[in-house]
This record gives sequence, structure tokens and C-alpha cells, in this order.
Amino acid sequence: MSTVVETPQAKTLTVRLPLGLLGFETIKSYWLISNPEEEPFCWLQVPDEGDLAFLVVPPAAVLPDYAPDLSNDDVAYLGIELPEDALIYNIVTIRPDGSSTVNLKGPIVINRHTLIGKQVVLVNSPYPIQHPLGSV
Repeated sequence: MSTVVETPQAKTLTVRLPLGLLGFETIKSYWLISNPEEEPFCWLQVPDEGDLAFLVVPPAAVLPDYAPDLSNDDVAYLGIELPEDALIYNIVTIRPDGSSTVNLKGPIVINRHTLIGKQVVLVNSPYPIQHPLGSV
């Protein structure tokens, strides 16, 4: 069952990642939190662990022509019938020196209707794991 919580400041979706994220395979449920003051960035937060969250960004904010080639297996797993069915986010890494990169090779793809998602590893992709994040 998916839930949506809206406040004047933020919108929170409960997202299920049955396979988890790479390195966090045992965590299956996340909150996708969007706050107008932080757009285009969002947070993918573990519900019961407020200190465990990933900064994510829609790829169009970073690379407007980003077009990941999802495998037929991934499309079927997520139940995506049309491109518009997919919400895509990429994880941002902020380094101690203040520089940041975005992982374009491992997008998180979420079915916008079921809120079931998967971190997809793009095979034979030109997209890097550490794409420099300019001013967004």
C-alpha cells in the first residue's frame, strides 16, 4: 500500500525497492521527500532512520538529454508500459571539499503508479558513475 503525505512545505511518497539499493540491499522501504525550497533535489530517506538518507535529483536537472536504456527485464519487473510511467532519480554524492557528483550509471527507476522501484545498473552505457554536478 502506498501513501502520500503532503504538507505546505514537503511532499512525501512511500516507495518500495524490493531489491534495495546497491550496498543497502536489506532496506526495502524509503520515503521520497520533495521540498519546494530544495528543488530540484529530493531525499530518499529510510523511514525509521532519519540519519540515513540519500540526496537524489531528477536527471533532467543535470543532463537534459539523459536517456537511460532500460532492459526489457527491468521494464517488465517495474511494470512500466509507457516512458511516462517512470520516475527517474540519480544519487548525488557531496564530497568533503564541497564538490559533488551524480551517479548517472545507476539510476533509481520508480513506477509512478505503483511506487515500486529498482536501482538499475546500465550495462554498456556511456554514462559515468561520477558525473560532475554543476550549478543546478
